[in-house]
Amino acid sequence: MRCLLALLAAAAALIGADAARPTWDQLSASYSYEQFLADFGKSSPASGEYEARRSLFQERLAAALQHNANPSSTWKRGVNHMSDWTESERKALRGGLRSQAAMRTSMLRRQPRQRPAEGIPASFDWRSKRGVVTPVKDQGHCGSCWAFASTAVLESHLAIQTGVYAELSPQNLVSCVPNPNNCGGYGGCAGSTAELAFAYVKEHGIASPYSFPYVSWPGDSNGTCAVTPASRAKPVANVSGHVTLPANEEAPLLEALVNHGPIAVSVAAMPWSDYESGVFDGCGLEGEGTDVDHVVVLVGYDEESLIIRNSWTPLWGESGYIRLKRTTSCGIDRTPQDGNGCAGGPNDIKVCGMCGVLSDTAYPVGTKLAR
Repeated sequence: MRCLLALLAAAAALIGADAARPTWDQLSASYSYEQFLADFGKSSPASGEYEARRSLFQERLAAALQHNANPSSTWKRGVNHMSDWTESERKALRGGLRSQAAMRTSMLRRQPRQRPAEGIPASFDWRSKRGVVTPVKDQGHCGSCWAFASTAVLESHLAIQTGVYAELSPQNLVSCVPNPNNCGGYGGCAGSTAELAFAYVKEHGIASPYSFPYVSWPGDSNGTCAVTPASRAKPVANVSGHVTLPANEEAPLLEALVNHGPIAVSVAAMPWSDYESGVFDGCGLEGEGTDVDHVVVLVGYDEESLIIRNSWTPLWGESGYIRLKRTTSCGIDRTPQDGNGCAGGPNDIKVCGMCGVLSDTAYPVGTKLAR
């Protein structure tokens, strides 16, 4: 159940909180819930839920301190604006996803044969290219990760192909993209996929956030699809199609990243909530580590990690980003129908890469300004 006070508090956290928040090495067992609320600009919860949220915060603080005390760990846990959220509130961020392309039973029967990537550098990061990657956003309590990831990818491809650096409207996608087969959820704040978003933009284009602003932040409404001939929300960009890359293969993904632009990728993000920095290797090969439920953006890589843009505010992780350990190991997602599979899909699918990051990847083609 979502609480209005929690929503208002999370919004306030974005205003000036970044300078106040403690980093992982400044945390101690004496760091109080009251200080946490002050550091993150959060209002005190109502009396009926105060103790429950304080208990959640204390448990996560203790887990972070224990994790960070391990000298062999490659990443650090911290506290952030979600440290006193309930698991249901955190789950709502992910919304669920699964594209039809990823629903391949053959993935269960064999490990993909990995080939080395060809003709690309040892490391690459689109953030180093001026005017390509727009600022990290905040999806709020709506399960609109798929819309924010798709929009971020479209923005970068528009910049690469036209030289125009512009922001596009996630709300346009949340409110308007149809999802008749329940792929990635039930549409809007209940989840969808990047492939469906790109298909919609091919047919209808996508508007600017100035004419179609984000109103689904509280997570209780998909808004209204206001794109009509008489509305202000006219499309400013469109695409000619999209490419879904081979499932569970790293080389085609990295080659497409370098040669075409940032890529929408699907991940199991349940273990990410407390991530602060470092190379994340916290997803196992079963359970929540392979329960793919979130869409994000691959913007770069180095020899040990994939660089991922999230939509949980720039206060989370490394200024809104996470580095995932590079691996081609595979596990089984045994809950693809748990609110995020296409209707009629298989009961089990193979997902490879850290947190299943190689399992479902796509990017638009022919991105251009609308006429």
